[in-house]
Amino acid sequence: MADLSILPQGCQNAIQQSGMSGMMHGMDMSGMMGGMEGMDEAQKASMDAMMKMNGPMMATHTIKDPDLAFHCGMIAHHAGAIAMAEVELKYGDDEESKAMAQKIIDAQGPEIEEMTAWVEKNTSQQ
Repeated sequence: MADLSILPQGCQNAIQQSGMSGMMHGMDMSGMMGGMEGMDEAQKASMDAMMKMNGPMMATHTIKDPDLAFHCGMIAHHAGAIAMAEVELKYGDDEESKAMAQKIIDAQGPEIEEMTAWVEKNTSQQ
């Protein structure tokens, strides 16, 4: 099962209510970890960031309300972008790339907060 902990509770609840949460059990991507032999630390960190994002992002597409699905999907997407940017900051050498990574963190962190607030406001009414 995908780890949905990066998503607000309202998103997690909507995924469960969609009746598709059982389908997500088949989307376990941990088997890909075996293919990480021979990768260096930066590659492993990048792959880990991507795998933590993909499951939750895919799960949000099972949410029936398109507005809620959008916010939940974008929260997962932005969390993944931030995780990948953090890998760049830790392992990257190119200053231009590191500056772009920092811009992503600075822009998308507040957007996650804004979208999370929307989810909390709009799912408490349901």
